[in-house]
Amino acid sequence: MDCIELKYGCNPNQRMASICVEEGRLPLTVLNGRAGYINLLDALNGWQLVRSLSKATGYASAASFKHVSPAGAAVGLPLDEAERQMYFIGEKTELSDLAVAYVRARGADRMSSFGDFISLSCECDLSTAQIIKSEVSDGVIAPSYSKEALEVLKKKKGGAYTILQIDEDYEPPLQETRSVFGITFKQMRNTQILDLSVLTPIVTANRNLPPEAELDLLVALNTLKYTQSNSVCYAKRGQTIGVGAGQQSRIHCTRLAGEKADMWQLRQSGRVLSLPFLPNLSRNDKDNAVELFLRSETAQCKRFLTTDVSAMTEDERRSFLAQVSGVSLASDAFFPFRDNIDRAARSGVSYIAQSGGSLRDEEVIQACNEYGMVMVANGIRLFHH
Repeated sequence: MDCIELKYGCNPNQRMASICVEEGRLPLTVLNGRAGYINLLDALNGWQLVRSLSKATGYASAASFKHVSPAGAAVGLPLDEAERQMYFIGEKTELSDLAVAYVRARGADRMSSFGDFISLSCECDLSTAQIIKSEVSDGVIAPSYSKEALEVLKKKKGGAYTILQIDEDYEPPLQETRSVFGITFKQMRNTQILDLSVLTPIVTANRNLPPEAELDLLVALNTLKYTQSNSVCYAKRGQTIGVGAGQQSRIHCTRLAGEKADMWQLRQSGRVLSLPFLPNLSRNDKDNAVELFLRSETAQCKRFLTTDVSAMTEDERRSFLAQVSGVSLASDAFFPFRDNIDRAARSGVSYIAQSGGSLRDEEVIQACNEYGMVMVANGIRLFHH
């Protein structure tokens, strides 16, 4: 049995922690640092996500994981000017496709990504390592690292940064097991492939699903496959923009993810992009300033700024968000009521993928038709625990 000893389990009092495989060698190598139990749960879920997303789309992919759910996931579509500003990437900074993917994944929900574990679909290059260097992160997993990238990453966190290398050809056994309260559970692992073939049938009157929406739905679906259920994901421009994970009610997933998606949109408003940050302010402090500003907590926000700013009014927020459209949304199971569709419409959702199978499917389809949305009901449930 091949094993790696860990610092401890989920909590410091949970000793005798390790990871093992019953047969053969572990497909995982620790190149630097010492991984923790939760780190490895994030790493292995994240690796599966970026591998499947890259295969489904053909793009370099990255994920930012926190507590066994993705804070963000993305593919390497080029950044536009507003995205460079909101992600604090200088105009002259050249980024590889993989680096862009991580910038997007981290930028989906920068507050939640603080102290994340990073997953990369292909070799970590110097460009990506330089981006990782500037962020607060616990570790990274990738199939390989360039020599230059490894040198940069090994200096992070005073030399203690966790760097994992995964065998990209490794395929786990078909049956997976886990132990809860001394009882062993067994099941076939989820081998569902989420590519263009799952974006059918379309059940709404509007059947126009453009290529950019197909890509966004694949990003959302592949993200949900490795998100703690119940879960809903909003996506735009090849990245998640709001993930609602681990909620007992579907509408709570939709609301939580929708609030995050709205915040992502508002971060591109002129009011936010023109905030007068203090010189040499860290990225994390800029994140805090933006969050406080968008929550109208300007008294707390002003300590990060050179001048006082007025709060964004509710009318300003509504006016800006009313212009948003073309957002995609996926759910890991069916929508039981139309309230999910009504809430999604408020965040500019135009395209939806869900399993279908509710007693109120017709009511949900009718709601989509009222908003002119396109909806796929593919019969695929993606619960993950």
